[in-house]
Parts: sequence; C-alpha cells; structure tokens
Amino acid sequence: MRLLINLAIAIAIAVIVGFGSAALVLDRERLFGAVTRGAWTAWPDTGSADADPYTAAMLARTGEVPLGAGEGLAFSADADGAGARLTGGCTYRITGQTPPARLWTLTVYDADGHLMDNPARRTAFHSREVLRHEDGSFTISVSRAAQPGNWLPVTTTEGIRLILRLYDTPLAGGARVGAVVMPEIAKAGCP
Repeated sequence: MRLLINLAIAIAIAVIVGFGSAALVLDRERLFGAVTRGAWTAWPDTGSADADPYTAAMLARTGEVPLGAGEGLAFSADADGAGARLTGGCTYRITGQTPPARLWTLTVYDADGHLMDNPARRTAFHSREVLRHEDGSFTISVSRAAQPGNWLPVTTTEGIRLILRLYDTPLAGGARVGAVVMPEIAKAGCP
C-alpha cells in the first residue's frame, strides 16, 4: 500500500512539474535560436522545419504564422539601442539602412501584439514608400505627436513593439544573420 501511495505522489509531482513547465515556456517568447543585433532580435528557424518543439507549440497556441524560411526573416525590438523598454509615451528615431531584401516593412504594435488604430491610418512603412536621405539611409519617427518626414503614429502610452520584416532576403536561411547591420533605435525624448 505504501508503494502505491509513493508511486501516486511521484506521478502527481511529475504531472504538475511537466504541465507547469510547459505552460511557463509557452507563455514566454521563443527560447531557442535567437539572433540579436543591437536592439533587434530574430529567430531564423521559426518558420522552418528546424523549429524547436517549444517554438512550434507556442506558435500553435498563439496562432501566429511566421515567415517561412524561403519567404524572409522578421526582427523584433522591444527596447531601444540603450536597452530601455519602448513605450508609446516617448518619441523614437529608427535610422540607418536595412539588410538586403527585395522588400521590407516596419510595423509598430502595442504590448499585446495588436495594431493601433490612429487618425493617420498608418501602422507601417515599407521600403518602396519611405523617404530616404541622399546616401540611401532613412529616418522613421515613432511617436504620439506628429513628426515631419516618415512618421509612425502610436496611440498608447504603454509598451510598444517594432517588427522589421525582410522579404526575399539572402538572410532568410539564417546563415549570414550574424554579419548584418540593423537600423538604430534611439530615444528622441519623452514629454
């Protein structure tokens, strides 16, 4: 009888630890295979058959559809170049150039991953519409207040996330991601 009680306790502990750790992992960002360049982070294997099982489970739970390995690569940023969390209450400047890609988009989301409705009806820029400097670089402002030039409006004062998607890029396989130079994200001020 004592053996059965000990066995039941061991099974209960294993089930609680197993399900608890799985739930904890699935509520977090992708854990494995991250590549970070400045403030930007990408997971090159997310849209491929090489994705780890935790990432596959997280994608199944959230319903997110990542770019396939042959389609492109997505970089996300939750913090500026100094490491401070991005918030809608501050103004940021994204400056520089993107890695090579046939097309890229820069989109701003709220902390929950939703697009923000705004009076300007703009949630993203793409490479074919952004105003550029003479050297081919660009500056995009992210702010609640209207800004001259390329401006992405936000309507929240809470956390925000930037997603830079590179379509039809040689980086899609993840082989040369370590050598890329990404646009800088700098805080321009907070009211």
